[in-house]
Amino acid sequence: MSSLQKLIDECWADRSLLQQDIYKNAVETVMKLLDIGQVRCASKISGEWIVHQWVKQSILLYFSIRNMETIKIGDFEYRDKIPLKKRLEALEVRVVPPGMARYGCFLSKGVILMPSYVNIGAYIGENTMVDTWATVGTCAQIGANVHLSGGVGIGGVLEPPQAQPVIIEDGAFVGSRCIVVEGVRVGREAVLGANVVLTASTKIIDVSKSEPIEYKGVVPDRSVVIPGSYSKSFPAGNYNVPCALIIGKRNQSTDLKVSLNETLREYAVQV
Repeated sequence: MSSLQKLIDECWADRSLLQQDIYKNAVETVMKLLDIGQVRCASKISGEWIVHQWVKQSILLYFSIRNMETIKIGDFEYRDKIPLKKRLEALEVRVVPPGMARYGCFLSKGVILMPSYVNIGAYIGENTMVDTWATVGTCAQIGANVHLSGGVGIGGVLEPPQAQPVIIEDGAFVGSRCIVVEGVRVGREAVLGANVVLTASTKIIDVSKSEPIEYKGVVPDRSVVIPGSYSKSFPAGNYNVPCALIIGKRNQSTDLKVSLNETLREYAVQV
């Protein structure tokens, strides 16, 4: 990997090097490794998420060496630079028409894609459900046993290359029509109720204790989150601004589905 990274770094500094086969082949090799899950745009190392900038740079370089081509699927016709993901049976994943995954994303064993979309550079862990009309953006990192409910929007973060992608950790439940963008991280086994919107600047306020605790950019592990608002002063007066409220914690259980169902009932969370 160090030799590949060196070539990508050199090519990123001087795009004219893409005219040489050794650099072009390096970019294509990184894309192949992304597609089979042997490299990732970000990974958790010693408990911390590390962004692999050179991998994201490879994706941007890949766009520049690809030509537009026509892709035909039955009566449907598309025109794009990036082919669709193949070998789905070998990966042991289920993709329901017209669900779509782009080359350069990785789908782990047991992943189910309902009619949804997974973009280049994304990583989806084992047994995760991507429900109807959900989208998983460029470089997003989705853990194992995650449920992305209908209409969820997981934002892509490709540029700048050093920026953290959106991260949804293992066992999280993301309710219908939630939006998670701008490199926000949702912790393990957290529950987002329907319509929660999380951006890098969204206040995430824990109101479950006597005093509020404010977070930005991260939802702590096992948090139960619903949409909320707070009053903010503007020159024209006071107005309510959206935020997210942590109203409790998901109970620990060896059976996460039972734990999730109990949590949803206990906190009356709309999903």
